[in-house]
Amino acid sequence: MLKRIDVKHLTLGMYLHEFCGSWMEHPFWRTKFVLSDPNDLALIRATAIREVWIDISRGKDVARGTTSQTREEVEARIDTDFSTLEDLPPLVVEPPAPPLLPASDLRPTGMSNELRRAASICSEAKQAVVSMFNEARMGKAVNAAGADTLVQEISDSVQRNPGALISLARLKTADDYTYMHSVAVCALMVALARQVGLSDAHTRSAGMAGLLHDLGKAAIPLAVLNKPGKLTDEEFAVVKSHPVEGYHMLKEGSGVEAAVLDACLHHHEKMDGTGYPDKLPGEKISLIARMAAICDVYDAITSDRPYKRGWDPAESLRRMADWTKTHFDARLFQAFVKSIGIYPVGSLVRLASGRIGVVTEQAPQSLVTPRVKVFFSTKSDLRIPPEIVDLSLPDCPDKIVAREDPDKWRFPDLNELWTGIKGQPW
Repeated sequence: MLKRIDVKHLTLGMYLHEFCGSWMEHPFWRTKFVLSDPNDLALIRATAIREVWIDISRGKDVARGTTSQTREEVEARIDTDFSTLEDLPPLVVEPPAPPLLPASDLRPTGMSNELRRAASICSEAKQAVVSMFNEARMGKAVNAAGADTLVQEISDSVQRNPGALISLARLKTADDYTYMHSVAVCALMVALARQVGLSDAHTRSAGMAGLLHDLGKAAIPLAVLNKPGKLTDEEFAVVKSHPVEGYHMLKEGSGVEAAVLDACLHHHEKMDGTGYPDKLPGEKISLIARMAAICDVYDAITSDRPYKRGWDPAESLRRMADWTKTHFDARLFQAFVKSIGIYPVGSLVRLASGRIGVVTEQAPQSLVTPRVKVFFSTKSDLRIPPEIVDLSLPDCPDKIVAREDPDKWRFPDLNELWTGIKGQPW
């Protein structure tokens, strides 16, 4: 049985199941082990991690009377929070951005049709970002104005069908991460900007910020950037320099507005003032930087990296919901969930009928009733012919009852099931 406890209640002999926070905030390469070394206990209490999950079936329990929460209690609270998302007041980004380029066909399209178009946009965008990073590595000034057309194409795709490009860009390889991460965050920023009702001009600013926010990683040695193990303190300090490096690269170029520069510099700031590089408290962090912090983390934790496999999209949102106490603007995180769904496209879920499926598309009228492609029966423990179940239909008798861990099931064709595309989509 899992219990969530404050680190002050940790004692030797407990089995650590999971740290409640980013993997970058604790000093351990592994997260599941019996706590037997007093030095390890001291290290944990010295970090920014304030809570952990313990497994009392594999180690000591907390003392009687100690405050703790079971997994079921935490899940129920988060699901309740998600189901009662409140409307946000209008938000404004300053300064205003120039008008958007002439828009292309923005009529809504079906998921399958937009996935094909999105795959083409991702391929084009990847090459453009690779070129931009290479120029930055060679010390050339970055001309951000040249990215306008790319941001427009990504924005148009998100408007036609929000789930297609956002979900597809998540399927990056570890080697492609640095470049496709920029494309994914651009799309997520556009979707979030539209959700909170920003103008077209400010939406364009948000997309540009997403595309350029990590340009400073061009100054980080590839051996450090792609290291498969945990970084040393010295290496982590080098990685943490990328917001400042990117800010200076963009400032020396042309066509970059102040709001985009600010997002590049401050997308790793946290609401509790423990972020970097300037340790800004929440009220001092600009709206666009607060948006970038959410989109950046979501794509990072759902993507495969050299040192870890990406988490399932729905599980990632569950963990991020816990981090709103310290990391994120809670109102913007609520809007973010609305923009991609409680069970984002690609999430593995279990239905009340006992079938397992993957989310293929969101329902516009509800966060908890997406379309699911079911393909496995837990009752027979066998694959079944794939079938689309629209949970939003009034006469649909099924519903989602749990998130499922893809690593537990290891379905080899999971991504192909929801994309309809074999191999690397782009």
